Amino acid sequence: MLERPDLQDEKIITCLYQEYGLDIVQVTFLPLGADHNTAVYRAVTADETAYFVKLRRGAFDETSVALPKFLSDQGIAPIIPPLATQTGQLWANLDDFTLLLYPFVAGRNGYEVDLSDQHWVTFGAAVKRIHSAPLPPALLQRIQPETYSPHGRATIKMFLARIVDDVFVDPVAVKLAAFLQTKRDQILDLVDRAERLAQVLQARPPEFVVCHSDLHAGNLLIDANDAFYIVDWDNPILACKERDLMFSGGGQGFRGHTPQAEETLFYQGYGPTQVDPVALAYYRYERIVQDIAVYCEQLFLSAEGGEDREQSLYYLASNFLPNGILEITYRADKTRSDG
Repeated sequence: MLERPDLQDEKIITCLYQEYGLDIVQVTFLPLGADHNTAVYRAVTADETAYFVKLRRGAFDETSVALPKFLSDQGIAPIIPPLATQTGQLWANLDDFTLLLYPFVAGRNGYEVDLSDQHWVTFGAAVKRIHSAPLPPALLQRIQPETYSPHGRATIKMFLARIVDDVFVDPVAVKLAAFLQTKRDQILDLVDRAERLAQVLQARPPEFVVCHSDLHAGNLLIDANDAFYIVDWDNPILACKERDLMFSGGGQGFRGHTPQAEETLFYQGYGPTQVDPVALAYYRYERIVQDIAVYCEQLFLSAEGGEDREQSLYYLASNFLPNGILEITYRADKTRSDG
């Protein structure tokens, strides 16, 4: 979220005192992230201890904090665990938001800094440990399994039909409609490929592991001591391992290496494994589908968001840039019969 939500800092300070027993003297909004339902802050106590505050609006999945806390407690992966309230709960409620609290780790994400060879190896090893983690049955049962839902694909088709006749007033919606018209054939091909691959996967017996599901460059954090962290566990899922493997070599914003080099280094850490080309291609296509669908819903169905609206339009359009995510996905798709 790039614009501060309509929430007074004093309310955040009071919540942190009542729920966590923290004497906060300063709260600073951080204009970070592409999710317009999530706002983040840096909170500092009187003794200059810093915390990372995350406010999540809308539906809240408890596994988004329970899973990383469990993995961290087991020493399984480089994770910054959520902090518990004074009653032991891993979140607090504040108006329309769920408040999550973490130690503040100063660092730069994978969009801002080149990952080193060792970072990529560490990344692969961490993902392997996540995929291999023996979870308690009670936690495992709460994690949403993959369904290969057609919702995003249906959403895109609906909006492509609407923009033919609908008249939009909001300037960003007008620009989005025009952009989608120019990319209609590409988008329909993208949706069709995701649909056909989903049908193949649905016909197979599932071999699911627990996945982070969103391992793009922005969710890898490198601190001042070169320590490596995986952050933002908002959407864990039980799915084919390719749900996470798709990010290395997939044009997901990482700097400093070619897609081929990313994969080579990542699998040095992950270890030998058989990668399903159908699942890998499906998840790469479906991720782009979901991006388009989410941003269309945000920009066509609401005029809210302020600066986030232009940023969302940019993120959507960037999928189609030369040598961008879509182009890389097509080139890497080993299931294609059309070259």
